[in-house]
Amino acid sequence: MGAMAATTTGAFPAITAQAATIEIPGIGNFDVPDQFAPQVDQFNEAVDVLQHPQGGLQIAPQAVDPAFSLPGIFAPQKQHTAADIALEAAQTKVGAQYSWGASGPYSFDCSGLVQWAYKQAGVELPRTSFEQSNVGAPVAFENLQPGDIVITNGGGHVGMYAGDGKLLNAVQTGTPVSYTNLRPDMVVTARRVAA
Repeated sequence: MGAMAATTTGAFPAITAQAATIEIPGIGNFDVPDQFAPQVDQFNEAVDVLQHPQGGLQIAPQAVDPAFSLPGIFAPQKQHTAADIALEAAQTKVGAQYSWGASGPYSFDCSGLVQWAYKQAGVELPRTSFEQSNVGAPVAFENLQPGDIVITNGGGHVGMYAGDGKLLNAVQTGTPVSYTNLRPDMVVTARRVAA
């Protein structure tokens, strides 16, 4: 077999390959279409000022034109607490099966879920709800924050406060990990764990 040749009957217009380069510190440089060059230049200048402030000058986030900014790049980043990380981990287990004595990763009892979730945040907790009722600092019901540990049922049950009056917990055999309503009269103690 011979080589095949492509032929054309007309001329193709030339396509210019012009691009502006956006520099994202710690990530790299990226070429974007030249039509965005003014925004890219403005972005690069803002990043340069943030990296090398003269006389303590800082760019206020509202001074950056949102037409070129990346979401969250100039916004202050929320610091995730151990409770935030633990609650997010526990939320990934909604629907997992309850199994007495289990501590994950596929099935849980109540204290096993709380222990597993906090372990994902780098915090070691004791195994039982009775032991968990003594960790951290006590919290009043009206001051509960998402991720706080909540002990109910005379001390025999534990879950994580999920906000909006909901407890994320492994309830009992036959009921998967889920959200349940939480009332003040149900709470034996609530605890806030700091990393």
